[in-house]
Amino acid sequence: MPRTDGEQALIERFSNTYRHLTQSETMLEIERAVCGCDYGCTSWTTREEADDIGNILGLGPATRYLEIGAGSGWPGLYLAKRTGCEAALIDLPLEGLQAARKRADKDGLAERCRIVQADGAALPFPGGRFDAIYHSDVLCCLVEKQAVLEECRRVAGNQAKMVFSVISIATGLSDADYGTAAAGGPTFIESPMDYAEMLACTGWTVTARGDVTAEYSETFAKMFGFEKANVDEIERVHDAEGAADLMARRQRTLEALERNLLRREIFAAVPAG
Repeated sequence: MPRTDGEQALIERFSNTYRHLTQSETMLEIERAVCGCDYGCTSWTTREEADDIGNILGLGPATRYLEIGAGSGWPGLYLAKRTGCEAALIDLPLEGLQAARKRADKDGLAERCRIVQADGAALPFPGGRFDAIYHSDVLCCLVEKQAVLEECRRVAGNQAKMVFSVISIATGLSDADYGTAAAGGPTFIESPMDYAEMLACTGWTVTARGDVTAEYSETFAKMFGFEKANVDEIERVHDAEGAADLMARRQRTLEALERNLLRREIFAAVPAG
């Protein structure tokens, strides 16, 4: 299915971010301070959350793990190193995957980490291939949300587990507040249905659903504070126009979070039946 102009623009924006982010020691220092990692990541997964995810998924040396939207390797490479699992990492921006390959080589993971440029809605793997699947704040950045969940179900083994985090718009909002939330969230935050319903429609059974909005708000505010204090580096990494766009988007998100218009949740699911 051809990508829309909006989807292509988002891929290019992530590509530019990965192209420069992993080369900036200042930005990596911010990442260490906020998320506890230094991969050049663009998700809101902290090290504590990544450890929890690894435990929920039961990752270990015998586990075949798939991460969708893996970017520059966080947290997939970290989890592979910590647990000994066999990992496949996919995403579309080539620049992020190139950074992930370098990090895999550096960390001695090249033998058991496959890094592939692929679309989450058309996974290049056989059915039933994986024991564990994870994606961090990915569905809210995609149009084909349901197709991705369907593909995850196809490649999941019968005893597999899937965990993902996602940012969504709070329920029960006025039209004006809904617009503020949509403007402050990820590009494709709007969803045709609740994610629990979408999981049921795509062959999954929800085993857990947790609200981590408070943690997300804290992490976001901390990140934004560091970025504002290092705006010169933001401009060097993203150029003046890109930096201005980033800071404006951050401000919209901050407003939406302060008004409780956004939420971030973590779902755990297993194949239905």
